[in-house]
Amino acid sequence: MEQRRDDDRRGPRPYPQRHRHIDASGALSYTATPTPAGPAPFSPAPVGLVAVRPQTPQTPQHRPAASRRPLHRGSTHIGTPVRELDRRKGWEQRYLRTLLGSDLLVGAAAGVLVYMLRFGTSITPYTSTYALLSLALPFALLASLALTRAYDKRYLYVGTQEYDRVMRGGLWLIASAAIGSYALELPTARSYVLIALPAATGTLVLTRFLIRKRLHRRRERGSCLRRTIVVGHELAIIGLTRQLCRERFHGLEVVGACVPRGSDGRVGLPVYGTFDDVAPAVRAAGADTVIVLSCPELDGHALRRMAWQLERDEIDLIVASALIDVAGGRTTIRPVDGLPMLHVEHPRLSGGSRVVKELMDRAGAALLLVLSAPLLLVIAMALRIDSPGPALFRQVRVGRDGREFVIYKFRTMYTDAEARLAELRHLNEHDGVLFKIRDDPRVTAMGRWMRRYSLDELPQLLNVLLGQMSLVGPRPPLPCEVAAYADDVRRRLAVKPGMTGLWQVSGRSDLPWEEAVRLDLRYVENWSMSMDLLILLRTLTAVARSSGAY
Repeated sequence: MEQRRDDDRRGPRPYPQRHRHIDASGALSYTATPTPAGPAPFSPAPVGLVAVRPQTPQTPQHRPAASRRPLHRGSTHIGTPVRELDRRKGWEQRYLRTLLGSDLLVGAAAGVLVYMLRFGTSITPYTSTYALLSLALPFALLASLALTRAYDKRYLYVGTQEYDRVMRGGLWLIASAAIGSYALELPTARSYVLIALPAATGTLVLTRFLIRKRLHRRRERGSCLRRTIVVGHELAIIGLTRQLCRERFHGLEVVGACVPRGSDGRVGLPVYGTFDDVAPAVRAAGADTVIVLSCPELDGHALRRMAWQLERDEIDLIVASALIDVAGGRTTIRPVDGLPMLHVEHPRLSGGSRVVKELMDRAGAALLLVLSAPLLLVIAMALRIDSPGPALFRQVRVGRDGREFVIYKFRTMYTDAEARLAELRHLNEHDGVLFKIRDDPRVTAMGRWMRRYSLDELPQLLNVLLGQMSLVGPRPPLPCEVAAYADDVRRRLAVKPGMTGLWQVSGRSDLPWEEAVRLDLRYVENWSMSMDLLILLRTLTAVARSSGAY
């Protein structure tokens, strides 16, 4: 088993180990480590050059890709090494077994605990029915999760759909238990419906989040990755590769590209040929996934032929649409005469779901204020001792629909910070309209420590309680920043600003301005309760890491 896991980390030996880097300017660079000598059916070209096959006799199996006829649709075998596919299936099966075991344990624990809380450890003829219910609970929970497709690999690993389906499964089981016990007059205790099942559902979401975080950490270390060939135009390939390098938790390791015929192929990756060479490129790179970016050269017939070539060896084909940052919940495929039409729904910026969010924000803020009151008092006293000035800092920010409000924070700077801003403007390390200095001399010693763990933002719970902010949302901007907004950036003001958000869990101050805007707009366009829950959970780990906090 340990040898197999080592193979997972190293990847397949017959192929070069490729490493991509992004420098401070955002440019991609590519390095490769040498591999053992041996014949290679298809060698990647150096960066910036289209791959050229070795000089070989012009037999049918050795003709250059440009002169070879397309594969017949009856000939779909690519010959991808079985070891690469087994490697991917191995970690996917282990991950699925971990989920099943964890869900089973959560269901069993919920059943046993609720039984013990009500009846103790003894089993009598009266309580035997409840004991059987406790034993059946974990299996009923697994069945409900399977019905809502919470184990479908399309919804695992990243995104919020997995948590949506877990919550649906839990709610379905709660409703079934309540209706079934009432209709059939079964002696089902209310504690199972009101305590055990809701607690199990919430715990399932938490355990799945922790299991996923463990997978993401392994992917950061180079394990459990899917070797990917990207097909498309140069600029689109570069943009996608940069994004996947920044967000390795997606698990897509780009190992090569196929570009249009006649292009220069400068993508910072090994270029394996043209759009006609996808099948041999998969074999040469040992890939198990192909991503096709939006481009006019690849129409429906070309994609269908490509799918024929990839299907026999179970190579995953992912087609990226031209839509930017639109979540799957807003898209629906509607076939029209065999042509799949992608219907895009408008974002939900009002209605019942927003009322629920408002109630949860205020209830959560009130609870957190009560729980953190001793900590808030200690911080306020320490600030008064550390440096002269008030403990609270008040500043005007812009909220939903451009309405201004006063934000509350713990003071992290000296009292003359605003007066010294002009003389430090030339030291700005951030692009766009933001002003950030990593070692800002205006920040006090205690203020630096509070910023590291975001403790200075705790008084914003008052703003949430007053309805001016939300627990999750875009960053609250200054009026001078809003004055410099472009028209599309003003879309951030369509929702309430938040104490945390996608920007908080994706790098905070280390993010460039364009990326921060993109993340805020993604949240505005794709808001959901499950997304809020996921961001709140990720905030805990982001604060613990304290990366990008200054």
